[in-house]
Amino acid sequence: MSNTETLILAFILTFLATIFFTYFVRKILKDADVTDSPIVTEHKHKTGTPTMGGLAMLLGAALAAAFYFNEKNLVLTVLIMLSAGLVGLLDDLLGLKIKEVQKVARNITSKPITIGRLTLKPGEEARVATEKARSDLPDLLNDGKVEITGKTPIKTEGKERDKIIAQIIIGIFLAATGAVSSAVLGFEAGIFIIPVVIFGIIGSINSVNLIDGMDGLAAGILTIASASCAIFSMITGNPTAAVPFAILTGVSAGFLVFNRYPASIIMGDTGSFALGAGYITAGFLGDVIYFAVIALTIPIISVIVSLMHRAHIIKLPVEPLHHTLHYKGLSEKKIIILYWLITLIICVTAIATYQFIL
Repeated sequence: MSNTETLILAFILTFLATIFFTYFVRKILKDADVTDSPIVTEHKHKTGTPTMGGLAMLLGAALAAAFYFNEKNLVLTVLIMLSAGLVGLLDDLLGLKIKEVQKVARNITSKPITIGRLTLKPGEEARVATEKARSDLPDLLNDGKVEITGKTPIKTEGKERDKIIAQIIIGIFLAATGAVSSAVLGFEAGIFIIPVVIFGIIGSINSVNLIDGMDGLAAGILTIASASCAIFSMITGNPTAAVPFAILTGVSAGFLVFNRYPASIIMGDTGSFALGAGYITAGFLGDVIYFAVIALTIPIISVIVSLMHRAHIIKLPVEPLHHTLHYKGLSEKKIIILYWLITLIICVTAIATYQFIL
């Protein structure tokens, strides 16, 4: 069997297995009422959608690792995915507990009004989430400019510090295997490859986690990016690196069958942590980290924009960037297609540029 045939077979196996596991996991989660409670007002219609669907991804990846246990890079990638998925699962379980309930206010005037960092158009509503919004609310109510239309439960989340520590540990796990080349972009990093690996794990997990805010957005981007990495690995004569990416493509595409708009299941942190960690691990182990980073441009840019917002360098009405685009009037479906298309263009351009240079 040729390398190409092996990749295609691995993809098909993982794709079909993930579809089956997602259907199975979705039913269990629905029966157990493990569902989402969106905090973005525009996503209220998604309330009740099963979350923690990343469990199905982990099962699909684990089955692939069992079939291709001789592929060292694949087995290590899946082990890191499982480790990261468990960390995400803990955060998802913590999220089942309600931390607070925030009021939802609607502009009942004929002119735009400001509440907190948001400007509400006539008839528009938003959560009263920030301290400034809460302090603005009494005056707006007294002036008859807003009305309370409902309440939104806010889930409990783990501390950012604890999440980063857990991600550092996952990075140490990967570095400890000794399977990551100490040469990065042609430079010998030596022992300094350890912080590079840790930084890569943290960056990839948070990039995928942040982009997972709309139906199929993260799964679609990872499908395109992983498939592109597999193709790049093959054309550069590195079939060993292509196998984990073929599996990641199958996992992402299989989950996308149920996660595409309108989603009937959400991956949760279980899935986004697993995908982010698995993707960058495959990049490190296959020594195609430079292309893997390029293919993940959109999630990385989203993280940078959010960090600039939090550092008060720029001001977003809603974070992250895709929610700002939605707030500005772009439909969810259009945003998803736009992000997918840009990712595809970036990947195709990168592959074409590499072939042209050579």
